[in-house]
Amino acid sequence: MKLYSYFRSSAAYRVRIALNLKGQGYEYVPVHLRKGEQSAAPYRDMNPQELVPTLDDDRGSFTQSLAIIEYLDERYPEPPLLPKAPETRARVRAIAMAIACDIHPLDNLRVLRYLTRTIGASEEAKDGWYRHWIDLGLAALETQLAGETATGEFCHGATPTLADICLVPQLANARRSGIPLDAYTTLTRIEAACNALPAFAAAAPDRQPDAGVT
Repeated sequence: MKLYSYFRSSAAYRVRIALNLKGQGYEYVPVHLRKGEQSAAPYRDMNPQELVPTLDDDRGSFTQSLAIIEYLDERYPEPPLLPKAPETRARVRAIAMAIACDIHPLDNLRVLRYLTRTIGASEEAKDGWYRHWIDLGLAALETQLAGETATGEFCHGATPTLADICLVPQLANARRSGIPLDAYTTLTRIEAACNALPAFAAAAPDRQPDAGVT
């Protein structure tokens, strides 16, 4: 099994966590996004979206982090990353999608580059864009998770799920950009519980083979 990844990619970070939780070993294949390796053959032929991650195993090549994680959850059922009941599965998916579909796409590398290189936004304007969407999304999640009884040690109950897999990389991105997280006490409490687990700790950006490569 190969995982095409970039150490700072939050989408790839999610899949690294999932693989670790499932106890699945993999070969790490770095794709340097800042050098444009995602746009060059042969990677572009494998993933025409020119994004990471891509998971390649004995059944094919798979893209999009949430799809990859659900594939892993279906193929390797233990430990489960989604609850059993339809209503609780919907809750976990909603939290995950609030991050992966609403927050992350607005602040990933290619969007921020478009703001500065194509539209001509200043660094200050770009940073303001980033902080606006991060704060808007995290504030809503904080309100939701702090107010719902289904929230436990983790986003849902006493074990990590797909929601936590999405939350931790997004908070890591915010921290790297210097965004204050003091107001998000529920989110950071859950983050600390996740990062105490070896599966999350081993997936952290600074522990990847390409960490620090310029």
